[in-house]
Amino acid sequence: MMGHAGMAAAAVRYLRSVGAAPTNQPPEASEPYDPHPRAELRAVREDERVPVESGEFRRVMGRFASGVTVITAPDPDGSAGPAGFACQSFSSLSLDPPLVVFMVARTSTTWPRIARAGVFCVNVLGEGQGELCRGFAVRGGDKFAGVAHRPAPVGGAPLLEGATAWVDCAVHAVHTGGDHLIVVGRVRALGADGDGDPLIFHEGQFRRLE
Repeated sequence: MMGHAGMAAAAVRYLRSVGAAPTNQPPEASEPYDPHPRAELRAVREDERVPVESGEFRRVMGRFASGVTVITAPDPDGSAGPAGFACQSFSSLSLDPPLVVFMVARTSTTWPRIARAGVFCVNVLGEGQGELCRGFAVRGGDKFAGVAHRPAPVGGAPLLEGATAWVDCAVHAVHTGGDHLIVVGRVRALGADGDGDPLIFHEGQFRRLE
């Protein structure tokens, strides 16, 4: 069977090669009814785009407060060091089986490295880790310089010291989502080591719970 890294890399190559998948054909009358049909994999067509100004979209969506994570992966090539980026778009997805999901821009230079690794760790940041988050939000440079971490127990992705929780995952599936990719992770280990409050992001600023 294809390994996690091979599956993720194949998914990335496929998603890059298609602009829109063909419309699903209607099932034949003799075929059994599927109560959970698979959604078609396709891009958003021009006639489906609502004329919403990007700045207004960001402003309104910024009213939704969220936690902040850093997605990390071990060095996929054995030469460039581990990979990581700050990610606000993260959520649990399924309890049985345990799945999580995060979104990453298609233009991300870090995602291809995570895809090649085939595994990742979600580090849920604590309230005092705003500067750490900013370091992982920039492009280029050694994001792990001076950052204490240890390998996650199963996949080996960097588990950042001070994170309030962590989720050790294998890449399970990758779907299109406009200018982003929707990455589903299969949970293989997790823990909540820290006792502090989480770091909160709201209206373009880091916040703390009161």
